[in-house]
Amino acid sequence: MAKKAKKQQAGGTPATVALAAAGVAHTVRSYEHDPSHPSYGEEAAEALGVPPERVFKTLVAEVDGRLTVAVVPVAGSLDLKALAAAVGGKRAAMADPALAERTTGYVRGGISPLGQRKKLPTVLDSSATDHATICVSAGRRGLEVELAPLDLAKLTEAVLAPIGR
Repeated sequence: MAKKAKKQQAGGTPATVALAAAGVAHTVRSYEHDPSHPSYGEEAAEALGVPPERVFKTLVAEVDGRLTVAVVPVAGSLDLKALAAAVGGKRAAMADPALAERTTGYVRGGISPLGQRKKLPTVLDSSATDHATICVSAGRRGLEVELAPLDLAKLTEAVLAPIGR
């Protein structure tokens, strides 16, 4: 029972529970998700009034057959060659969405780099460090978490590399 109460206090997702457990300063920000919006990330930036360079999307790719998480600004796209290079791989391709959902425990449009079901290698675009805070999915469509990029990198054991374009 206490565990359930803790989840509710922390916002109810594995990502927010992980942040609370780690004692990392963060702000949970919610908005009404519009299923007809063409881009989850751009919708978040617009709804929260945050520049798209500070809102980061979480993508799951396969690098040499191994699932890898890429966290890049919603204002751009993922450079798959740069992602592969960042983790010492040769080839990268976007992962099958159903596999990404099963592996992370989150639904597409709500995949958070935090609190994933299975720990995956993570690469955070180095542009994140240009900002005091960034927003990433808190594990549900319509729910973002704002935190310092170096705190995100530490919690996810992410490599910082220029993987966005």
